[in-house]
Formats: sequence, structure tokens, C-alpha cells
Amino acid sequence: MKILLVEDDPKISSFVKIGLESNDCFVDTAYDSAIGEKLALSKKYDVIVLDVVIPGISGFDLCKKIRNNNNLTPVIMLTSLDSIDDKLTGFDCGADDYLVKPFSFQELFARIKALIKRNREAIVNPVLKVLDLEVDSISKKVKRDGKEINLTATEYKILELLLSNKGKVFDRMNIAEKIWGFSFNSGTNVIDVHINSLRNKIDKEFPQKLIHTKKGFGYVLSEESQG
Repeated sequence: MKILLVEDDPKISSFVKIGLESNDCFVDTAYDSAIGEKLALSKKYDVIVLDVVIPGISGFDLCKKIRNNNNLTPVIMLTSLDSIDDKLTGFDCGADDYLVKPFSFQELFARIKALIKRNREAIVNPVLKVLDLEVDSISKKVKRDGKEINLTATEYKILELLLSNKGKVFDRMNIAEKIWGFSFNSGTNVIDVHINSLRNKIDKEFPQKLIHTKKGFGYVLSEESQG
């Protein structure tokens, strides 16, 4: 496995690098955003481990730049910022996972392996389809009736989750745990906001709706209407 580690704290960087190399990983390290960006865009990695607070631009902004260059390498954000808003910002920037400091190396390595496995599975079954909706899990491109649809990183992840489990109903807590790894309190409407935005992009212009609300239960992607 080839890993890019962008972390400005020498102790954490050394701790993570030694742990990864002891597990037969090849590791490139960067201590600021400029070197991190150069390495991320010039070399191929299996995973990028990216701290949020680094010299130069933030890890959030660096993740955006990586994604804007069509680099789809899985990214784990590594940070002491642990509020829900911080986590949502990371995922909206295109991160695939978010690990809060302090952390154990075992947990970090388990998450790295999980991301690599998920990425390899996507390569085996790259295109998900239902009716005229297509989602390419490698390029992250979404099309309906041949028309490309631009989604945010979070909207894409929710759509991929629903499409991968066509016909299965997910409540708000299920979606939050699957997408972000944590749940929200019952009073938040974060999931509803993302679902409504997704519907406007996926369903609004088409006669047959695919994203449905099953009253009292949650959301489901299906060719059939839900009661």
C-alpha cells in the first residue's frame, strides 16, 4: 500500500509513518499543504491521510483542490477539530473518513484498509444503475437519461448508499452513521436538507421519481412509489 501522510506535527507524523511502514506500507510524508498538494497530484497513492491544521492552506481546502483536479484517491482527515460542523465540512470537501485526535494507530490502520477495500470493490463493480440513472463509482460521475448531474461530495455518497441498497429503507440515523460514522440528535434536519437537494437534482426534471419517503420509516431509492 502506498500512503501519503500530510501532517505537520513531527511526533504524530513519525508515529504514523513508523506504524504504517511496520505493516509493509510505503509512506511519503509532507509537513505543509504545498508539498502535500505536489505529491498528491504527481504520484499515485492508495490513501491520503490529511491533517486539517497544517502550514499553508487548511487540509479542508487542500482536499477540495485534490478533488477539483479529478483525483479520487480516498482521503482520511486527521484532526483535533471534533465538532459535528467540522466533520461535515470535511466530508463536504470530499473526504472519505474523519478521525479525531488522539487516536490509536490500530484504528487508523483499520480505516485505511477499509477504504482500500471499498475502493477495490468499486473497481470490480464500477457502475450502479436503476432505470435511466447511472452512477460511476470510480469517476464519481452521475447521469440520468444521459445528462450529467453535478452533486456535492455528500450528495454523491448518499445517492451511492441508496442506489447500492435499492429498495432498502434508511432512516436519518442509518444514513448519518453510514455516511459520516456518527448520528445526529433527533432535532437536526441535516439529512433532510441533503435529501431535498438530491431530489431536486435527480428527480425534479423527470416524470418517474426514484428517491421516495416511506412515511414513518425513512428514505428509499426505488422504481416504485412508497406509502
